[in-house]
Amino acid sequence: MGGPWIIETEGLQKVFGDRVAVADLTLRVAEGEAFGFLGPNGAGKTTALKMLLGLIRPTAGTGRVLGRPLGDRHARRAIGFLPEGFAFPDWLTAEEILWFHGRLAGVNPHRLRRRIPELLERVGLAADARRPFRTFSKGMRQRLGLAQAFLHEPRLVFLDEPTSGLDPAGRILVRDFLREQKARGVTIFLNSHLLERSGAGLRSRRLHQGRDGGGNDGPAGGRNRHPGPATGPDPSGPGGGPATLGGRARPGR
Repeated sequence: MGGPWIIETEGLQKVFGDRVAVADLTLRVAEGEAFGFLGPNGAGKTTALKMLLGLIRPTAGTGRVLGRPLGDRHARRAIGFLPEGFAFPDWLTAEEILWFHGRLAGVNPHRLRRRIPELLERVGLAADARRPFRTFSKGMRQRLGLAQAFLHEPRLVFLDEPTSGLDPAGRILVRDFLREQKARGVTIFLNSHLLERSGAGLRSRRLHQGRDGGGNDGPAGGRNRHPGPATGPDPSGPGGGPATLGGRARPGR
């Protein structure tokens, strides 16, 4: 493997007992693009993402992220991650959660004091900064999780079902936020089961029962060496609204 790819895999496979969760996954993702795994629940998307993050080891195959082997500790500080079902001790406030994540990622305290209010404002949680996590709705928790994924200004962000639990206004907010981040050069990698509207302009691969079903970037297997540009993720899901908006919608609670 080699080349200008921020994510690169060859024949990646994960087997649990007698079940093949991911089979022969080969893909290339260029820096600064938006890429997605699309497919129904149980398709192998989260397993594939965890291998890319180094959270689980592949049974076979190879991969590199940010030019380093999968799971390399030197790459971790340049990676953001929103897991499905973001959770935290429920007595902590939104500010405290972001402060903890920021310090864990090595962000300077002076920078955090500016960065945390900026992000809470952008994800529609400025008025809830000092509310405990236990009082947050699913949509509010998801937006807080999005803020923590981008808090340390990573080069690459993995998002697992980022619009789960969001109402239409919340999905629009997330879509617009991700477009802004991509315009700044951040590489965005997301999982979604919302096949029909998960990515207008999102370069994607479909996974089904752990196997690559092809996508909008070329033949199955992800071997297209010249991916087309991604104009920005549109993970708004059903009812997410038009692609161009005259302003920012305020998400519901």
